[in-house]
Amino acid sequence: MTTPPTNGHTAAQVQRVYLLLTLLTTLAASFIWGVNTLFLLDAGLNNTEAFAANAFFSIGMVIFEVPTGVVADTRGRRFSFMLGAGTLLLSTVLYLAMWQIEAPFIGWALASILLGLGFTFFSGATEAWLVDALNATGFTGNLETVFGRGQTISGIAMLSGSVLGGIVAQLTNLGVPYVLRAIMLGVALLAAFWFMRDLGFKPKTDVSTREAMADITRGSIDGGLRNRPVRWMMLAAPFTGGIGIYAFYAMQPFLLELYGDPTAYSIAGLAAAIVAGAQIVGGLSVPIVRRYFRLRTHAIFLAVALESVILGAIAVVGFNMDSLGITAFYLAIALLVMWALVFAVAGPIRQAFLNGIIPSEQRATVLSFDSLMSSLGGVVAQPALGRVADVSGYAASYLVSGVVSAVALPFIFLAQRERSPSDPIDPTEP
Repeated sequence: MTTPPTNGHTAAQVQRVYLLLTLLTTLAASFIWGVNTLFLLDAGLNNTEAFAANAFFSIGMVIFEVPTGVVADTRGRRFSFMLGAGTLLLSTVLYLAMWQIEAPFIGWALASILLGLGFTFFSGATEAWLVDALNATGFTGNLETVFGRGQTISGIAMLSGSVLGGIVAQLTNLGVPYVLRAIMLGVALLAAFWFMRDLGFKPKTDVSTREAMADITRGSIDGGLRNRPVRWMMLAAPFTGGIGIYAFYAMQPFLLELYGDPTAYSIAGLAAAIVAGAQIVGGLSVPIVRRYFRLRTHAIFLAVALESVILGAIAVVGFNMDSLGITAFYLAIALLVMWALVFAVAGPIRQAFLNGIIPSEQRATVLSFDSLMSSLGGVVAQPALGRVADVSGYAASYLVSGVVSAVALPFIFLAQRERSPSDPIDPTEP
């Protein structure tokens, strides 16, 4: 396939556009991250229903991940990104309307599926756009650093948005952060229209949609499931990604329980702020951390092992909250910081590992399939762990989370045994 011209764009410009889009989309999403579980509970749902609604979001991602990845690989990554921003704007407005009328659970399930559709237009397309555009503009650095910068910007946006969302919710009501989210999604849509261009990739407009999708799907199977190191990483994703989603959202009501005030929404926003701060530090630390590992899989394996241990420690704190008093709250905060920091450092390293062995023509689809596997874990984990929280408490659900997360370790070990060309870390890369 002929590589399209770059029209004077440079690698630095590509990175700036990527960071701008990351800033806008993360800021839009993070306005509600600190209060999302509380928002659902305020709408009349119980814990099981609230996390089941989140699970339907994951179901939407599972259903649409690969089809929307194919859209990005056939009709363009810019087109896919804009569809995502528009879909998320519509579904956010729908969430607001249902909160006002205390809609039945079926409404939340359908709206959550629509939210999942919106995010799938982003998931593979943005990362694929970045990697191909960097390759087309002669980028010579290492991908970990670029993804680390994106994660740092994402952390700054998440910190700002989640804290502001919690404060705004406490000063007004739980619906106003969703209004702010809708406005910011509109800004992201306009930014993609003006600044995003498909570089290093040519949309397949000369063939029918059916033919193009069949070709991309076949290629994505070869580049994904039949690509052994990619396959093992994908099989690990349900256990790490699914648990990560639950651990983050459950921390909101869990911290309020430890704090002793169920209406302290700013405290709930603190969980998202901590994760955001960890993303900032983790993103900046990636170029340093990678120097201490010979293989990327070694770093990923250690990170997952630490995450499992920390989740178990959070459970121990919860089980002893009565005897620890307010100390339990501060211990949980410290452990959350550690968990989020490890999670943040491992992310860019894993991204570099996968992108180094995925063909450009199927990149968005394969990355979307990887995201699908993570979402599949969320489909099962969130309602199941939400039920554990209803029956036995949040501490018990974190204990189960730690055990399930550790199941990913054998798959990461198998990925390391494949001796992938993207696994060794080159210490000479700038």
